[in-house]
Amino acid sequence: MFGRAPKKSDNTRYYEILGVPKDASPEDLKRAYKKAAIKNHPDKGGDPEKFKELAHAYEVLSDPEKREIYDQYGEDALKEGMGGGGGMHDPFDIFQSFFGGSPFGGGGSSRGRRQRRGEDVVHPLKVSLEDLFTGTTKKLSLSRNVVCSKCTGKGSKSGASMKCSGCQGTGMKVSIRHLGPSMIQQMQHPCNECKGTGETINDKDRCPQCKGEKVVQEKKVLEVVVEKGMQHGQKITFPGEADEAPDTVTGDIVFVLQQKEHPKFKRKGEDLFYEHTLSLTEALCGFRFVLTHLDGRQLLIKSNPGEVIKPDQFKAIDDEGMPIYQRPFMKGKMYIHFTVEFPDSLNPDQVKALEAILPPKPSMALTDMELDECEETTLHNVNIEEEMKRKQAQAHQEAYDEDDEPAGAQRVQCAQQ
Repeated sequence: MFGRAPKKSDNTRYYEILGVPKDASPEDLKRAYKKAAIKNHPDKGGDPEKFKELAHAYEVLSDPEKREIYDQYGEDALKEGMGGGGGMHDPFDIFQSFFGGSPFGGGGSSRGRRQRRGEDVVHPLKVSLEDLFTGTTKKLSLSRNVVCSKCTGKGSKSGASMKCSGCQGTGMKVSIRHLGPSMIQQMQHPCNECKGTGETINDKDRCPQCKGEKVVQEKKVLEVVVEKGMQHGQKITFPGEADEAPDTVTGDIVFVLQQKEHPKFKRKGEDLFYEHTLSLTEALCGFRFVLTHLDGRQLLIKSNPGEVIKPDQFKAIDDEGMPIYQRPFMKGKMYIHFTVEFPDSLNPDQVKALEAILPPKPSMALTDMELDECEETTLHNVNIEEEMKRKQAQAHQEAYDEDDEPAGAQRVQCAQQ
């Protein structure tokens, strides 16, 4: 406990809030709280602060230990921690412990509705590879529902509402569908009369601003910051910017980045891949060309003296890949993939000139006798992909033809002796 007695403070206010004398019994406290709480419940247009005070007063006076401390030392002693008292419970939880829900019918307790979370709104956001390399800000104009300011989301001028007769306040309707003899299907769907709220509003009492809808449309411009190094599929979230609804925690607006295809570069994580085609002369004798990077810089790419580039070879440039997300001064690599383009044919003079300067052919001397024994062949050009497709289609047709044979047909088989 305490080393010294705390100063005495007001010890009558909680009794006055509940409207009971200081010697009220636990049953008197319960009856007083239930009556006052129903009258002041926010769902009935009551004062939320008054509702909170009632719950606070009842929680203290219904606990024998806290009531004794309050009677002896007053409210300040409870705040200083006497009686093991931490923070007070939620007033809606205390109310629900009495009724197990809302005594007003319909959509459950106010606490339950307050805990319901609105749906997130997801938008795809197309970005170029240049946007992801340099970073960018995109301004987007969106429409969303916001709680009506004139009626504070009640939908009526008086704040009153009635239980929907179409769904009996449940917000849902059940329809029966006949599928066949002795077969039915029950389907549940939101009530179309109250739009799933379980409440209806008198036509004369409707809020003139929202027409009883409880929400109005608002246009808002969002600035979406795409940071350097972000990835395809990455999400940018704006908390609490989705559609508002009464007694509902507002959901988020989520933008999902969709990277557009780039004609020159391919991205793999933090690295960039660039395709470049060299002529045979460039591959053998050296090359130089200018590469325009994603941020507009001009990079001079050149081979080393005497270097030969082979078909399908890769070269790398450090620190010219993608910026690393949230570490934009660090970058991956750029890989250049070389394709070598060979000439279609050479004339005899070109062949002789090349033979004179290129490494000699591998020696494979054949005698006239050996040549006479060989069968000569002819090579012809072929598109291997088209060839494989043709063979696959032919095999498929043959299998189809076999399936179409008459059921009674018998295949002739050779008897093995």
